[in-house]
Amino acid sequence: MSKPPTPFALDRAQLRAAFDRAAGSYDAAAGLQREIADRLLERLEDIRLTPMQVLDVGCGTGYCSDRLARRYRGARIVGVDVAPAMLERARQRAWWHPSAWRRRAVCGDAERLPFATASVDAIVSNLTLQWCQPAAAFAEFRRVLRPGGLLMFTSFGPDTLKELRAAWSSVDERPHVHSFLDLRDVGDLMLASGFADPVVDVERMTRLYPTVLDVLRNLKHIGAHNVAPARARGLTGKDRFAQFRRAYEAAAVDGAIPATYEVVFGHAWAPSADPARRREHGDVIIPLSEIRRHG
Repeated sequence: MSKPPTPFALDRAQLRAAFDRAAGSYDAAAGLQREIADRLLERLEDIRLTPMQVLDVGCGTGYCSDRLARRYRGARIVGVDVAPAMLERARQRAWWHPSAWRRRAVCGDAERLPFATASVDAIVSNLTLQWCQPAAAFAEFRRVLRPGGLLMFTSFGPDTLKELRAAWSSVDERPHVHSFLDLRDVGDLMLASGFADPVVDVERMTRLYPTVLDVLRNLKHIGAHNVAPARARGLTGKDRFAQFRRAYEAAAVDGAIPATYEVVFGHAWAPSADPARRREHGDVIIPLSEIRRHG
């Protein structure tokens, strides 16, 4: 008897295909993703780091890679993504830039990074962990980082798209929204993977849309399809979709349709022989015992 899929199991082939199809529409639809990337990269201002090689894991069309190249002018920036069409967009974005000679784009999976052990100084990953088996991704991040190397990332927490999830739950029990890691679990996984001094916090952001269909179009245009193994296959019937739509419209705020995103920000360090090096930037360390689980 085969084992049931884990809560974070995804159809990797369908995941790659969804992001490939969305490569042409992604930049126009990814305003939220860029805003979160900007907030993530702003946090680098408080960290003393002079890396020679930086991985942008889940680089998509190259937005973070561009900004990393501007920040770390002496470093080689390597974008990694599972979707070849996204990487082609990243290459087109980078070819004219003065930093192009020190930019690369590599097709690879965060769960099996195509890099040598202890070969990079920093990893930045914006909104990629939710598309992975998180334990596998953290283990790979830890493997490729040099001692004293930095991991900085964002992911989505369990309240993400709660309105969409609740509306579908009134129709059937199939998963229509992926499972997302709780804040406390993120810290636990970083520690279990061998990272030191994990710091995690959360911000909640809400986007408003004219209609339910606009929410769904935005998700489609960024490639955020439901690729859970237990997802419903085939077309959704008109009656079931109408029931879902009515349930979602009931959550309207002043006539607009909300989509909530719980954004988890985190960073940690690969252990160094000198722990003081990891604390010189003056970050406030949040004890994991003080981070509450979602009820």
